[in-house]
This record gives sequence, structure tokens and C-alpha cells, in this order.
Amino acid sequence: MAKYFIKRVLLAVLSIFIVSVITFFVMNLIPGGPFNKEKATSPEVQRALEERYNLDKSVPEQYVIYVKNLLHGDWGVSLKTGRDIWTDMSSRFKISAKLGGTAAFFAIIFGIILGSIAALTRNKWPDRLIVFLTTLGTAMPSFVLATLLLLVFCLKLKWVPVWSTSNPNYVLPIIALMVYPLAYITRLTKTSMLDTLGQDYIRTARAKGVPRNKVIFLHALRNALIPVITYVGPMIAYILTGSMVVENIFTIGGLGSAFVTSITNRDYTMIMAVTIFLACLMVIANLITDLLYKLVDPRITFN
Repeated sequence: MAKYFIKRVLLAVLSIFIVSVITFFVMNLIPGGPFNKEKATSPEVQRALEERYNLDKSVPEQYVIYVKNLLHGDWGVSLKTGRDIWTDMSSRFKISAKLGGTAAFFAIIFGIILGSIAALTRNKWPDRLIVFLTTLGTAMPSFVLATLLLLVFCLKLKWVPVWSTSNPNYVLPIIALMVYPLAYITRLTKTSMLDTLGQDYIRTARAKGVPRNKVIFLHALRNALIPVITYVGPMIAYILTGSMVVENIFTIGGLGSAFVTSITNRDYTMIMAVTIFLACLMVIANLITDLLYKLVDPRITFN
């Protein structure tokens, strides 16, 4: 177990390093720079700014300097606003985490429940209704759903107020974020449950007179959750950073919208910070997912 954990940590560090290298060098290959759009900036001031942020050096030198600063806990400052990256990113992540965490929680709970109901009522009207709704949920892009929710419930019916920092309302953004993962988890749970219910040990348990609820929830559902856990780990990491499109549509000042703005503004330090932060969340979520396998099924061994 310890050997496996160390190996996964080393692979995680390598993955983050590769992501940072690719992001940094591809980002700098794109023509232009963070100060090229400043109309009032003279060539002398632009050169001074580039020298201040080491943009006058070669790309490999810039990367080495960035990594050295990062290893010392210095995420840098925004090239557009001058604010400290870590302070700005932390405050924005709190919004995205609250939004994404709530959406992920409801998506997992309702997805498992609906998937189990669909499996237990196979080819009956609850199953057909759930399959129809989940197909619709997986087929509809999040930005289309978010736009429809905003148009109908905010602008037309006025049931939900438009997002504001003074009076934040998370209902519509949470719905827009949770629909696709909820539908996917529902379909995944149903498929896995049907496969598990057809196993020999389930038939043996039923033949021995084990109560139906115990067979379903203790044996079938527990083993059916393994494919769901595989999907849920990375899904939580992604959704916690906030959907970029959904945050932009609802004008939520989370990490996702900051990332989109940083790309538009060529804010290199913010782009790198968010990319590395997301990569860290991904590898941590995958590691936790692997450890949860052992909790769900003790027969699983790590090499």
C-alpha cells in the first residue's frame, strides 16, 4: 500500500510538471503578449514592463524563473491587475468550490438514486422516463442549458434574481452545472447495477433467503459503485474549479471566469496558476478515487 502510494505521488508530480511545461511553452508560442493591447503604452514603457516581469528573456529562462518562484511559494502577480495571484485565486476558488461542491453533491446523490431506480424497474415506465430525461441531460450542452435557465427564470418569469455579489443566488448555476454529471452518473449506475444484479453471488444470496433490501443495498449497489467512483473523482476536481462557460453566463466571479478572462488578456501568470491548480486537484482526486476502491471492495489489491 505504501509503495503504491509513493508511486502514485511521484507520477502525480511528473504529470503536473508535464502539464506546466506544455502550458507554458504553448502559451508563449501564440503571437502577441499581455501588454500589446495597451493603447496608451509607449514602446519604452512596454519594454520596461517586459523587463519587470522577465518577458524580455527567452522562454526556457522564463520557465526556470517561474518554477523557482513557485517552489518558494510565490505564484507571482497578475500581469493585468497587479494583484497577488494566490490571494486572488483563493478568493475566487471559494465561490467556485461552493458552487461546484453543491452541484457535485446533488449530482452524485440523485444520480445514484435514479440509476438504482431505473435498474430495479427495468423496461417499466419509471425506467423509460429516467432514460429519456438522462438522454436529454447528456445531449444538452451546459452553456445552452445555462442560457435557457437565465432567459426563462431570470428574465421572463423573474422567479430567480440575477446573480450579484451582494445577493448571490446559486440555484440556477447549480442546476446548470449538475444536470450533465447527474445524467451521466444515472446511466452509469443503471448499467453497473444491471450487470451486478446478474452475477452469481447475487442469485446465491437470493436463493439463501437474504432480504431483498440487503441484497440490493449491501451487495449489489456497493459493487456497482466502482465504475461510478472512477467517474466521480475527476468530475469533482473539474466541477470544483467551476464551469468556465456557466460562470461567464451568470457573471459569477469564480475561478472559471477568471481563467477565461486571463486567456483573453494573455495574463500568463494567471493562466499558469489556474492550470497548475486544476492539475493538482485532478491528480489528488484520482489518488483519492483509487483509495476509495479499497474501501468499497476490500478484495482489490494495489501493486
